[in-house]
Order: sequence, then C-alpha cells, then structure tokens
Amino acid sequence: MTQKVFAFALALGLASLATAHAQTKPTVVLVHGAFADSSSWNGVVADLTRDGYPVVAAANPLRGLASDAAAVRTVLDAIPGPVILVGHSYGGAVISAASDGAANVKALVYVAAFAPEVGESIFDLSGKFPGGTLPDALDRPVDLPGGAHDLYIRQDKFPVQFAADVPLAQAKLMAVAQRPLTDAAGAEKAVATGWKAIPSWWTYGEADRNIPPAAMKWMAERARAKQVVVVPGASHVVMISHPHEVARLIEAASH
Repeated sequence: MTQKVFAFALALGLASLATAHAQTKPTVVLVHGAFADSSSWNGVVADLTRDGYPVVAAANPLRGLASDAAAVRTVLDAIPGPVILVGHSYGGAVISAASDGAANVKALVYVAAFAPEVGESIFDLSGKFPGGTLPDALDRPVDLPGGAHDLYIRQDKFPVQFAADVPLAQAKLMAVAQRPLTDAAGAEKAVATGWKAIPSWWTYGEADRNIPPAAMKWMAERARAKQVVVVPGASHVVMISHPHEVARLIEAASH
C-alpha cells in the first residue's frame, strides 16, 4: 500500500469512527405546547447541539390531540435510531400519545407538561388542583368553521401568566407571536399513554400559573418518573428561562 493510499484509508477510517461515535447519541425530538412555537426551545437546542445531540424541533399543529400526535409520530417514524421525546405543556399530552407503540422512543421528558391517562383531557387535569389562572387570562375565543374555537392568551396578561421570569420585552414579543390551541384539542380525551411503558423524566417551575405545580407533581408521581427537577421561581416556560437545567435533564434521560 502506497503512503498516499494508506493516508487516505486512515482518514476514511477516522471519519467512520467519528460518525459512529456521533450516532451513539439519540436524536432529541422537541414538541412545543400551546401559545408557543418551536423557537421556545432555542436555548435548549443550543446546549444539546453543542454537546453533540442530533435535534429535531417538531411542529405541533395544536388542532386536536389525536391528529397532533399523528403528526409527531410521522417525525418519529422517519428517524433511524433511538429518540428522546420531549414535550412542553400540551405537548406533553401529544408525546404521551405519539410515543405509544413507538419502538425507537427510549425516554420521555415532560417540561411543565401534561401527561393524561386514557379518558383524561388537559382541561380535566388543569382543573384538578388549585393554582392555575389561565382561564381568567384567555382572550375572547376565535370562531372556527365547524364550531371549534381558537384560544389565545390576552396579550396584556401574557407576560405575567405565561412567562413571568422572562425579560418583559421578550415576553411581549412572545405574546404577539403566540400560536393558538383549539378548545377541541384541550377537551379531547387521551386514548394512549406512552408513559406507562416508557421511562419518564420531569421538570417544571414552582411558580407556574398555567398548570398548577401540584398537578405536575401528581402526574410525575403517577408516571413513576425517574427524576423530577422543580425549578424555584420558574414560570410555565421553564425551557426559555432555564434552558441549561432543561437540557441537562434531557441529557440525563439519554443515558
């Protein structure tokens, strides 16, 4: 073997080893919740990609639980290799359904999220414990064809309700760009519970106004969570205000 051929073969071998090493880390799929979009994960994505994790921020349609879960499932089915599936808020209900029977999903991470049992809706769970103030912060529903309605948080109430520990200027921008959830999606009963078969990790803020912290504590205990991280003083968007803590938990779930 000539020196040039040997050098080329060595380079190929090192590249193959590097590729194989990179592929040992699972793909992290992030699912946003209501009144938000995939940009809400930006800080978490920065940490995960820096640490070598492949990341996909899936678009959540926010139209209906079963249809939203089906949309996320198409993303999961297209990914070769293991997946860590992460959901925020309503996105937790979506990942619970989307992961049911998905062989490549190795862990679920709930970030200030819902994890309904079969027959429960997120509206059921949000009213199960005191402490949530979302109903009083909602704007007038927007009529949709077919009788459903889009729900928004009033822009003047959005910063305190949704993102109290985010800089005010940023929270105001989020209020303008918020994506609505249909009332039908909020009331739709879950028909699948991936968290019963897949290990879960949880994090939420102790100052969450959208989902009562007591409700999330109860859901995490019901799901027999491997780890629960409660962030002192954090709002509902803990992944924006504390991205490093959330990213660390996701990485812990990958091991």
